[in-house]
Amino acid sequence: MSDAQTVQELDVSVETKNKQQSKKQPNRSKPKKQPPYAVIIHNDEAHTFPYVIEAIQKVCGHNRTKATLMTEQIHFQGLSHVWTGSLEVAELKRDQIRGLGTDFYAPNPVKFPLGVTIEPLPAD
Repeated sequence: MSDAQTVQELDVSVETKNKQQSKKQPNRSKPKKQPPYAVIIHNDEAHTFPYVIEAIQKVCGHNRTKATLMTEQIHFQGLSHVWTGSLEVAELKRDQIRGLGTDFYAPNPVKFPLGVTIEPLPAD
């Protein structure tokens, strides 16, 4: 038996062994995607439209028209889903909305924060 033949047999043996080992290992599944979360602003009778519109624009990045439509939805339906994304960013946006400060547009300044919650959305 020549050296070249021995090396070739070893290569085939190693290749066969690697294939057998890869068959024994369980398939590694893809990591589960986290569900998206919705940031929801709730209606109250104290905060003004301009304050809520500015809050949505500033924190969620929506233009004035979209922010106005969302504010009307909050007023007439009691709440509006204003942003969607990962849990960590949703928590940040919730905290930013809560921390916006006093609503000076109101006849008597409103010092408590907007009602805002986050909820998981159904996974795809």
